[in-house]
Amino acid sequence: MKLSATLNISNSAKALKKLFETERSELKNDRASYSFKAVKNDFLIIIKADDATAFRAILNSVSKLISIYEKTIMAVKNEN
Repeated sequence: MKLSATLNISNSAKALKKLFETERSELKNDRASYSFKAVKNDFLIIIKADDATAFRAILNSVSKLISIYEKTIMAVKNEN
């Protein structure tokens, strides 16, 4: 079963692109992959997988990165 999903994150394209570029080699999987691109101020993540387990693994890794980014932004805002 082939699975795919596209995540669209608004208002953070530039910062998320930098983050995902540095982590690209850490999220490799033989049965799943992801790509990303910035479109104006939106950040798109395209996930493709051969099976549900591989899909979940990549999705979990991607969501962890997004969560870390979000928590970092909140911490910086709270300091100011």
